[in-house]
Amino acid sequence: MSLWTDKKFSDLGLTYWITRQTEKLGLRRPTPIQVECIPRILQGQDCIGAAKTGSGKTFAFALPILQKLSEEPTANFALVLTPTHELAHQIAEQFIVAGQPMNARVCVVTGGTDYLIESQQLEKRPHIIVAMPGRLADHLTGCNTYSFAALQFLVVDEADRMLCGSFDEDLMVINRFLPAKRQNLFFSATLKDFLKTSIVFPIADDVFEWCEQSPVATVETLDQRYLLCADYDRDTVMVEALRKYKEDQEDASIMIFTNSKKDCQILSMSLNSFGFSNVCLHGFLRQRERVAALNKFKSKHVRIMIATDVASRGLDIHDVQLVVNHRLPKKPIEYIHRVGRTARAGRAGMAISILRFPRDLEALGEIEALINTKLTEYSVDDRLVQRIFMQVKVARAEAEINLDNKDFDERKHKYRRLRWIQEGLDPDEMEAKWKEDMKAREQERRERLRQENEERRKRDKQTIASPAVVNDARFQAAASDKKFKKRKFIPKEKLNELIEQRKTEAKGGKKARARGKGDKKIVKKKAKMAQ
Repeated sequence: MSLWTDKKFSDLGLTYWITRQTEKLGLRRPTPIQVECIPRILQGQDCIGAAKTGSGKTFAFALPILQKLSEEPTANFALVLTPTHELAHQIAEQFIVAGQPMNARVCVVTGGTDYLIESQQLEKRPHIIVAMPGRLADHLTGCNTYSFAALQFLVVDEADRMLCGSFDEDLMVINRFLPAKRQNLFFSATLKDFLKTSIVFPIADDVFEWCEQSPVATVETLDQRYLLCADYDRDTVMVEALRKYKEDQEDASIMIFTNSKKDCQILSMSLNSFGFSNVCLHGFLRQRERVAALNKFKSKHVRIMIATDVASRGLDIHDVQLVVNHRLPKKPIEYIHRVGRTARAGRAGMAISILRFPRDLEALGEIEALINTKLTEYSVDDRLVQRIFMQVKVARAEAEINLDNKDFDERKHKYRRLRWIQEGLDPDEMEAKWKEDMKAREQERRERLRQENEERRKRDKQTIASPAVVNDARFQAAASDKKFKKRKFIPKEKLNELIEQRKTEAKGGKKARARGKGDKKIVKKKAKMAQ
């Protein structure tokens, strides 16, 4: 399906001032989801819309809401719920830009900023509120001065994630404060059956439902690749892949996804030590740090961003040429959202997923079945990978040591205590209980990991012998390659020795440079005396 249609925005029932504003924003033609959903929303119908990432879903609900607001400007006219800080701020920006001619007031409620400041913004009676469920529920239960009696629109963005159950408690709190008579709009990149039967936000029986029809769940302009690695050299393979890609496209913007906050931070520090300047984005960063990181990447001051799945949904960052899955997502559906950060709005892009062979083949199979396409290989020179292997291992080990010095675990500890306080529990009592539980859990974890490793080795042997691998030409060479059967782990003592050696060499280099500067000063003084 083509990204653009042959219609005009004026054909959709939008007024002149909105169509003029879309022209100023460079939006000449509407996308299919906009063509289908905007007229229905203007007619007052509930709507469920699903389309691939980068297909203009935000303006599909923002433009008709702004038109209705211009006809009846009231406070708290529309509420948009979204799962992440970054997406909330992006949606708010798009409402502000599109609604500039009528001076639409937009308020963002996400947490990470001062609670009192957010309360003051809500009291200023904004037209549009863009919020994360948890923080908005806190405001509504903590103060009874906010009224949503005049609310006309409830928008749930990334609805497949918002209504899957994990946000239900907060959403039910919010729903108590909303009027029963309102227009419900659910939008997502993927359509799920449970959206129509949501127990939290019931939707009308005559809801208009539109889903982009395509046999492939990702865009046609996306080049999807895989890169095989052994259990021990994932980071090394990724560093070499980045070097190779940067060699061809030096100014390319790259997003790297991994699964945990700690891994995200360690990876960022490791790549910085290799000269790959980057920013990282994860849930343990303060709001100002997250905004600063995103702005640096968007403005291209920094060309590499390393992120968890907080950056996988909805973010519209222009000209991302490459997405790297350092680790495959835990759920196959998240793969679609991650790779959707590139090849947006008709542009070309590449996605490289690093796979441990044969460990990740099952997950790859699930992803390929979901997107209905096969990934092709992205190869790197194995000799170059082996050459930098020890350097990468030392850099990662050094980053892990430095991370402990930055009290990353202490921040996790503070988050735990804050959560207990919010739940009305005694933090000291819960802390003591948590430590007792941790001892028992640690013992269980060791035993579980031992069993899982034994089971995994059995599964790996079965996977290599399975028809899916034997009959797949992509993996036949890897199945007989001894590299993937090795367990090339380096003793901790050896790593510590190499780290100390690297520190000594670094200090020696600094002293040499300092001596060089001193010699230059002496030469300058002698030259002056000679004059």
